[in-house]
Amino acid sequence: MGETSTCSLRLPKSLKAAVEKLAREEGISMNQFVATAVAEKLAAMNTAAYFAERKGRADLEAFRRILRRKGGVPPREGDERP
Repeated sequence: MGETSTCSLRLPKSLKAAVEKLAREEGISMNQFVATAVAEKLAAMNTAAYFAERKGRADLEAFRRILRRKGGVPPREGDERP
């Protein structure tokens, strides 16, 4: 995990008990459970930010031109649009 630092964390008793139970069931420490949960949340937020940034750079008119162009092969049986 690399270099670590200490962070005091206050949790409601019910949440702490749920984390302890799940960590115990997974065979990991509560610290590892919380660190993994924080890492997963950061990954989700970074992914959302990435797609929002990509959306901002999109050329929707070019996309529509591609969708309207002629050519290609017709859809296979069962892939037709309703």
